[in-house]
Amino acid sequence: MAMSEIAGAATRGAKFRRAILPYLYLIPAFAVMTIITFYPLVYQVIVSFTDFQTKDLRLGLASPALNFIGLQNYVDILTAGLPVQNFEFFRILTYNFWWALTNVMVHVPAGVLIAVLLNVQGLWLKRVYRAVYILPVVVPPLVVATVWRNIFDEQYGALNQFLTAIAMWFGSTDIIQIRWLTEYAPPIPWLLPNGPLPLAYYAMMLANFWLGWPFMTVVATGALQSIPKDLYEAASIDGASDTQQFWNITVPLLRPAMIPASVYGFTTSFNLFAFVYFMTGGGPARSTEILVTFAYDLVRNLRLFGAAAAFSVFIFFVSLTVFLITNRITHATQSYTEA
Repeated sequence: MAMSEIAGAATRGAKFRRAILPYLYLIPAFAVMTIITFYPLVYQVIVSFTDFQTKDLRLGLASPALNFIGLQNYVDILTAGLPVQNFEFFRILTYNFWWALTNVMVHVPAGVLIAVLLNVQGLWLKRVYRAVYILPVVVPPLVVATVWRNIFDEQYGALNQFLTAIAMWFGSTDIIQIRWLTEYAPPIPWLLPNGPLPLAYYAMMLANFWLGWPFMTVVATGALQSIPKDLYEAASIDGASDTQQFWNITVPLLRPAMIPASVYGFTTSFNLFAFVYFMTGGGPARSTEILVTFAYDLVRNLRLFGAAAAFSVFIFFVSLTVFLITNRITHATQSYTEA
């Protein structure tokens, strides 16, 4: 009896060690995450309930001049009570959603189309084309924003000079100086009712298109390589045209790869700080401001750290909501075995 008890205790001890071993391996990762992620998040939430400003930087939460103001920062954000001109939270939120959505609506079809065109049998220099179109993916958004900002320059930009050259071919002698990034009057006033889109939005869309479609093309190209050629051969024998094969074979089999890529593209565009900030700075008159650039502006220019922390909490919950909704609709993180 004693031997069986000893054997049972040894078995339980072995099971406990096997159960706890993975957590022991995770302790270093949890320690690092606590320092660089969880602690700043908790600190930021605490700061969001205070009037934290420059005067409190030296002592932090221990500053005697720091005041606890409860939900006032959150109320000021929602009711446009911050000391900021041309600020309206729901207008910025609407524009941010529209900006991310329209980018995905352009990038995904273009990426799929280009991938299909470069997947044609017998195309010369196919690998060279694929190497060239991957270049925008590896260029930092900061560099892209700076280059395109110069292209859209009112006086010396390449685009205005190109349009001037074309106009001269038709006999015009006027120099075209379109204010791509500073013109406030919206080309289409009714497109976004609570905040008309300025010309800078369309300029940014063009620049971000150059930055965004290659990633979608890479994903689509990889998915195309996994589609069995037998399906197309069988469809051709049955008399299906190229268009019918595209809509009934290519598109359905690309969907499992392109839906997660679309969610990723939406999330990236939603928080595309460097590109927006260095191309327009949120202008003109904050009409191209997105949530992350405004939160940065609260810190950089106004030094309202408490309000910026509260704004970041809003961004977190908005991003979390977007992710949960898109994941629920698209099943982007669902494996094939769970489907």
